[in-house]
Amino acid sequence: MKNSAGNIVFKVFVYFVCTILTVLSLFPFIQMIVNATRSTYEIQQHAISLIPSKYLLSNLRILTGKSFNPLKGFFNSIVVSTGSTCLAVYFSTLTAYALVVYSWKLRRSFFTFIMAVMMIPAQIVTIGFYQMIYKVGLTNNFLPLILPSIAAPSMVFFMRQYMIPSLSLEIIESARIDGAKEFFTFNIIALPIMKPAIATQAIFSFVSKWNELFLPQVIITDSKLYTMPQMVSLLRGDIYKTEFGSIYLGLTLTVLPLFIVYFLLSKYIISGVALGSVKG
Repeated sequence: MKNSAGNIVFKVFVYFVCTILTVLSLFPFIQMIVNATRSTYEIQQHAISLIPSKYLLSNLRILTGKSFNPLKGFFNSIVVSTGSTCLAVYFSTLTAYALVVYSWKLRRSFFTFIMAVMMIPAQIVTIGFYQMIYKVGLTNNFLPLILPSIAAPSMVFFMRQYMIPSLSLEIIESARIDGAKEFFTFNIIALPIMKPAIATQAIFSFVSKWNELFLPQVIITDSKLYTMPQMVSLLRGDIYKTEFGSIYLGLTLTVLPLFIVYFLLSKYIISGVALGSVKG
């Protein structure tokens, strides 16, 4: 009886702590959505409030009056995020496949080099990257934001760790004996086995690229090509009066697709990370 009572108390404590952590995690997002319906005066007078107000349409008019085009921003961000995610996931899985399936002399050295690249901050190479992009005439173009995603060291590491116990080399050998080409074997056999890891990394890659601001600010100067984070960053351009309600509305519109992605694919995030950690 004592053990049973102790277990009940422990479970209640765990649920209580999880509830508190959930509330703390969701509160900033709820506050952001509520502030999107409030005026600047209300936000300045009462910074914290969970009661929606009536200024949503007014904030939307102010937002669109500042040359803020949500549809254009959504389209640009989707093009960049989707293209980058597809390239990163496919080629990272292909690289991991080469590291796991093939036995070649410099395999370990190559993997060590990939891990070393992970330690280099992206900001260090930005100046040289911009100079190269400028010389080849690719400024104000989405390609410099999409193509570098082919090389994603952290994703290669995750895919390799997941693939080592998941992909049976006997199946690969059987496919080769049956006359299957290497790319056919990779696309038809390896990719379906890697589906949980691919889904997890695709979500993380999409969210990361969607939120990226530094590199687009360097490469993109044409307002027609601005991504959503770039548009939101321009909302505080008026030094005389800042419309906080419209800023919160812009932030809400920016994170809305991320909410949808997480709600629809959260099970892949949890299962993929759990399987990757156990198998690694």
